Amino acid sequence: MQKFLRKILLKPVLSLTKRFSGSPEKKIIFKALNELQQNILDNKSGKGKIIPFDLKDGSFIIFSDAHKGGGDNADDFMQCEDNYLGALQYYHHNGFHFISLGDSEELWETTLAPIKKVHPKSFESEKQFIPANAFTKIYGNHDLYWSNDPFAGIELKKIYGRELQVFEGVILTTFIDDIALNIFCTHGHQGDKLSDGNWFSKFFVARIWAPFQAYLNINPNTPAYDSSLKNKHNQAMYEWTINHKNILLVTGHTHQPVFASLTHLERLFRDLLICRNNNDQEGAGKTEKEIEIRKHQYQHISEDYLSMLPTYFNSGCCCYDDGDITGLEIDKGCIRLIKWSKKSGVPTRKVLEEVELRKLIMA
Repeated sequence: MQKFLRKILLKPVLSLTKRFSGSPEKKIIFKALNELQQNILDNKSGKGKIIPFDLKDGSFIIFSDAHKGGGDNADDFMQCEDNYLGALQYYHHNGFHFISLGDSEELWETTLAPIKKVHPKSFESEKQFIPANAFTKIYGNHDLYWSNDPFAGIELKKIYGRELQVFEGVILTTFIDDIALNIFCTHGHQGDKLSDGNWFSKFFVARIWAPFQAYLNINPNTPAYDSSLKNKHNQAMYEWTINHKNILLVTGHTHQPVFASLTHLERLFRDLLICRNNNDQEGAGKTEKEIEIRKHQYQHISEDYLSMLPTYFNSGCCCYDDGDITGLEIDKGCIRLIKWSKKSGVPTRKVLEEVELRKLIMA
């Protein structure tokens, strides 16, 4: 029956998905981000919170898109869990505030019960940040359940041992030479016509539409699965930031790390030009080889990547098929793109990119 239904419904489902939640529309995205930011700043509607921090002492780790599943073949988090556990242990030990930036649980493909059964260690690792008030949980489009299910609060208390509010966004705020810098963190699905719509549309997506697609084994047309949508998403998010002075935007959603507005491939092309301008033939050769390896993962670079302002960041994800996870650290006045992978069987942290927050301030 499943195969038969998939055969006759594949085209209509894909068509409807594309029509209602496909290509990002900047006008809708900008409106949604503006409204969320203002609601948080005005402390309205419980959409989020403001977390002030000292530039020298504030420490945050941002992970997104774990997509914890039910332990079956579709559970992409399974092989990443050891790195996730190792990373959280490190950050808890070093006094970081943990921001889980949405899609932590994969509630489009399964229900909460098997996720809790399969991944109790991960929930316990997240729980250890709570006594120090150092855990902020954000919802995404794949775990909208936390924002619209009447029993979500009960489940959260069962998992974490106390009441916990799940937000749509958070703003980290600090001062650099008397200039305010806001770091606006949200999952990044804002502007999706279904997932970011009213209560009914969110309920429909989370409890009817997504399970229906999962039953038919039809991947939703979202940035995480579509490289062209990744680029459109990144471009839209970046363009929102350039209209807001001294605001950095941090999202997830695409599963593609972005640091200071550049993807890894865009950064490689920039480095290649620098090597050529400096007559560094050895460096140029190494960079060209790296580009050949990486270009199939991205397939597109922004036409103006050399002139982009360093205002947009994406944490990547915690469900890569090689078991690695990526995230963003804000620590000791810097923001870093980091990767955790196993070295000799031990979860190991590696800094991929780093820049001082001071350098991102526009006077």
